[in-house]
Amino acid sequence: MSMPFYVSPEQLMKDRAEFARKGISRGRCVLVARCSDGIALVAENPSTTLHKIAEIYDRIGFAAVGKYNEFESLRQAGVRYADLRGYSYDRADVTARGLTNAYAQTLASVFTTESKPFEVEIIVAELGADADDDRIYRLSYDGSVADEASAVIIGGDSEAHSQKLAEIDTTAMTSAEVLRWAASALGADAPIPAQHIEAALLDRNAEGHRTFRRLNTEIVEQIIGGEA
Repeated sequence: MSMPFYVSPEQLMKDRAEFARKGISRGRCVLVARCSDGIALVAENPSTTLHKIAEIYDRIGFAAVGKYNEFESLRQAGVRYADLRGYSYDRADVTARGLTNAYAQTLASVFTTESKPFEVEIIVAELGADADDDRIYRLSYDGSVADEASAVIIGGDSEAHSQKLAEIDTTAMTSAEVLRWAASALGADAPIPAQHIEAALLDRNAEGHRTFRRLNTEIVEQIIGGEA
């Protein structure tokens, strides 16, 4: 009679983490940074139909790397969460912190109980009433959360880019300067054409409730070319 195959819980979690990290590392980088006019979201994304950056609610943005179908399901769940909470209570009760907690519970549950973990890393950003109230949260595949001070890069060779990012203060830069820096840093090995850059801004100067503004290719080209 053969003995049942045993894998220790420690080894199982280690294997799951390694599996998720490998999947995430294959994704192209995404940068989210506080800047003088709001919060900039920039991604290398050759696709014109599959977005890695999106709006969740009035002052909340979403960015992700990894498997598209997995982070898209999280985005949709986030929109439903925000809409329901805003409708049931008040628009001001929809916060990045609350959404991040919901995402963390989902990711942790999938990581520990499902047959495979989500191969995703996501960022939830919230534009505050003033710059000091801006929030950027980074969530890993296992549900762990990091509160980022000013800027964060995920996916691909994020560690190398993070070292470069640590040398600059994005809060003193405009969104255009952040976009130019991101295009230069992410395209260090090979220049990234403007049509492969997805960019958006949580605009502090926006009128009305909604602050999310997606930048089209023409605007991105002008900014990278130094015309804006």
